[in-house]
Amino acid sequence: MKLAVFDLDGTILDTAEDLNASLNYVLRKYGLPERSVADTKRFLGNGIRRLIELGAGEGVPAATLDAMFADFKTHYAVHCLDQTRPYEGIPALLVALRAAGVKTAVVSNKADFAVRELVDRFFPGLFDYAVGEREGVRRKPCPDSVNEALKQLGAAREDALYIGDSEVDIATAENAGLPCVCVAWGFRTPEQLRQSGAQRIVYTIDELKAILI
Repeated sequence: MKLAVFDLDGTILDTAEDLNASLNYVLRKYGLPERSVADTKRFLGNGIRRLIELGAGEGVPAATLDAMFADFKTHYAVHCLDQTRPYEGIPALLVALRAAGVKTAVVSNKADFAVRELVDRFFPGLFDYAVGEREGVRRKPCPDSVNEALKQLGAAREDALYIGDSEVDIATAENAGLPCVCVAWGFRTPEQLRQSGAQRIVYTIDELKAILI
């Protein structure tokens, strides 16, 4: 294995608390019922705009959703580091990958500015490339972000592996032509992952390390 391509939320970072806090901030602001962390985890995977749509529920006008989306981004930019932490063992795994000569990339449906800030904050010097949602890069499950990582790092598709935690990641890997390993510690249960077509699920960092190195 020459390149490990990681999803961000629910795979290497537990971001649920901060995302839930920003979601509830905009829900309160616009007079809508707040959501639990479990709800937020369930809604995640297809970008912040979709998180807001699902969190707000049916019948909310598009113009209101647009305003909520803008307010969410402003709030999250300030609070994205409040409770977010790497999953235990992830930093050590990334150090081991670099020592073994395996390149690393992050691809996420989170806004590109937030991806870069979080990666720089929690994994300084441990990723060769990171990309989030931005102009010219379609959101997962489109393969754009993975293809961009392969291009930027000069990696062949047959030498790369995708690691994620959701049905979106499974579809992304398939669309990009990469094998996929799903982690059991993220925002979906192993049963949900299996129902979504997961072929391989790991339950510990050591299991994942054994596959990658």
